[in-house]
Amino acid sequence: LQRAEPAHLRPLEMQVQTESGASTVSLAYNEVSLLRQTRQAAHLSVDLNGQTRIAELIGDGVMVATPAGSTAYNYSAHGPILPLGSHTLALTPIAPYRPRRWRGAILKADTEVCFRVLDPYKRPVSVTADSHEIRDVVEVTIRESTQRQVTLLFDPEHNLEERIFSEQFAV
Repeated sequence: LQRAEPAHLRPLEMQVQTESGASTVSLAYNEVSLLRQTRQAAHLSVDLNGQTRIAELIGDGVMVATPAGSTAYNYSAHGPILPLGSHTLALTPIAPYRPRRWRGAILKADTEVCFRVLDPYKRPVSVTADSHEIRDVVEVTIRESTQRQVTLLFDPEHNLEERIFSEQFAV
């Protein structure tokens, strides 16, 4: 333990409004992902810090990933791997159809991301914060927690940063 290298992680806080009017809050250390619930593509708007950046994102879904989660589902969806301690988030579309060439963005960690489901009755969407799923959402707001933090200890010879480098340079 004395040689252990600490890594400090802040979770994402997710606030959700559902079709029924219910409001739910959940935490995610890896990612928050929105996914279509039926065979029809999701139609979402994307706001960053209160400003609409994408009026209509059409696809299977979208996610916001932390650096710790960037090597998991985010990476599988062709999102970037983020270094621990980079104070960034990955905004990654899942099988996007429109906008055609949009492949996501790297955001500052203090960015507030808000997704609105544009046609929740015809095109229902669920949201998952790590493993906590909520169905029939109409709005999801995500921000990095300023109140919560965990510290992970890594063996200096097998630390997470080295594992992230290994993922990026695997041949």
